[in-house]
Amino acid sequence: MAGNRTDARTYGGRATIDRRTVLASGAAIVTGAVAGCLGDDGESAGTEVAIISSPAGFDDNAFNDNAVEGLEEASNDFDLSYTTIEETEEAQYESTQADAAESGYDLIVCVGDNHTDALETNADQYPDQNWMLINNMIDGADNVSGWIEMNNEMSFLAGVVAGVMTNEEFEHEGSSTDPGESTVGFVGGEQIPLIKAFEESYIEGVEWVNEDVEVLTGYGGSFSDTGAANDVAESQIDDGADVVWHAASAAGAGVFSAAQDHDRFALGVDVDQSLTEDQYQDVILGSAVKALNEATYEVSEAVVDDDFERVVGEQNLSIEQGSIDFVVGQAFEDELPDAVHESLDEAKLAFENDEIELSCGPTSC
Repeated sequence: MAGNRTDARTYGGRATIDRRTVLASGAAIVTGAVAGCLGDDGESAGTEVAIISSPAGFDDNAFNDNAVEGLEEASNDFDLSYTTIEETEEAQYESTQADAAESGYDLIVCVGDNHTDALETNADQYPDQNWMLINNMIDGADNVSGWIEMNNEMSFLAGVVAGVMTNEEFEHEGSSTDPGESTVGFVGGEQIPLIKAFEESYIEGVEWVNEDVEVLTGYGGSFSDTGAANDVAESQIDDGADVVWHAASAAGAGVFSAAQDHDRFALGVDVDQSLTEDQYQDVILGSAVKALNEATYEVSEAVVDDDFERVVGEQNLSIEQGSIDFVVGQAFEDELPDAVHESLDEAKLAFENDEIELSCGPTSC
């Protein structure tokens, strides 16, 4: 698709656009995108998909990259190519979405709840455009596939593991827990309703295991500033936290470095971050994960099949569906206490039986 672009890089059928670079050059995304969506003979080049990042941007080794992974899988299975459009300024989402819609893509994927307000406008302005919104939905829009991951369930599972581990005497390659303290931490990115739901659900998971565990919470103010997240995590570790979970996307690497530097442990988010951030695998006990790649694959397949109607409206990823889970870090397989696995199994079964009622929904409290 992107062979004719001067403002994009192509990798095996994928084009990458950094909107900031395009704007600085005085070019418009719409020019390159329209030209790129046609083959050399002027014919359609198969199904064309664009994915617009959340404020964390791509290469976050978490949320955004997990969404791209599904498109990569779809490009291997179907006559489909995709373009990544990195836009980290929420104020630009309405215009970035509109530029993409004007460019003739068959599907535009908007990563993150931050896109919701802008998409409420653009879904109406471009009624023939197929949209996918991750982490929210648009009421009444018959051209939007809105995917709500049960982030509250995912966060609860992270809390369960943290709550168990802080009460266990555990050591691995110099890092250790301190059962005498029974303190864990949470580091958020931006303090927005979505991440507040992560925080509260994590706390409830911790307290489900043991109400006496203290949970320290803080925000770095960014989804990309690893230094800010590192400072918050270090402060929590200094105050006794031996396990820290983050909901800070790319900034979460700062939490891992803090745990590594201070001989404590951390938990990953969205994907198995012991793999995507393998330089920290010795301190990442595991990750609370969601199969977002399966969602982007499914929506892409629906577009390829000319059956977008089957994915319109609210769609969910949940524990019951097997698309929300907790995975043990690669350095800790067969090493974590039995109490971790037993508590996780109990929690997942309780969710499936509607025995756990959370204070927050998947996107806000």
